[in-house]
Amino acid sequence: MTDFTGRRAAFRNLHDGFFTIPNAATAGEAKELANLGFEAIASTSHGLALLLGKDDLSATLDETLNNLRDLVAATDLPVNADFEAGFADDAEGVAANVTRAVETGIAGLSIEDRAGDTLYPLEEAAARIRAAREAIDTIDPDVMLIGRSEGFLLGSTDLAATIERLQAYAEAGADVLYAPAVTKPDGIAAIVAAVAPKPVNVLLVSPEMNAGNLQKLGVRRVSTGGFLAMPARAAFMSAATELQQSGSLPAACFG
Repeated sequence: MTDFTGRRAAFRNLHDGFFTIPNAATAGEAKELANLGFEAIASTSHGLALLLGKDDLSATLDETLNNLRDLVAATDLPVNADFEAGFADDAEGVAANVTRAVETGIAGLSIEDRAGDTLYPLEEAAARIRAAREAIDTIDPDVMLIGRSEGFLLGSTDLAATIERLQAYAEAGADVLYAPAVTKPDGIAAIVAAVAPKPVNVLLVSPEMNAGNLQKLGVRRVSTGGFLAMPARAAFMSAATELQQSGSLPAACFG
């Protein structure tokens, strides 16, 4: 059985500085990212859903676990799992599923605070983070837990409320705090200050966002979510549409 201790220790140490963690949907993508010199990768639930021909957030627990095993086996890089909301409503279910995820060999795991298009009540959301932390610690405390607040993604752009949630998740045992879709520099800086000294992850959601600028705001890690997978999907569909309509493939298909 593979010993993942070294990967997990290396991943934890990365958070002492700044790094970019791109999201991969396949083993092939993971290998390409490793060849480019990235020091860690993350899975992407959106990218996995695209591969499976499904809508975002519709991959099953077993499909997600299989994907994590593929990514972990593809390279020696630490893998951070995009584990959605833990694939369970109750804290006990989250703990059981997190245990299964950690057993795949991942070095980190994120838990969201959304149930469909709504946020879990804060106390319940924090209990879910606490349950995930306890499950992780039973296997390997070096596995990083990322507490995610999805309010901005759902259109609830109350920064104070988001910060309150992230602080609660930090107290519940999250190692890293993450509020995807917060893009304004002052908002990002406020989050960094509010949860310090714990690291903050920021998602690149537009061409204007830049890792170097985010580092200056005190952000410790930057991720890409499904945005690396989307252009590949768009190129595939464009070429396939041209093939269907004209019987030819575009020149870009041939390098």
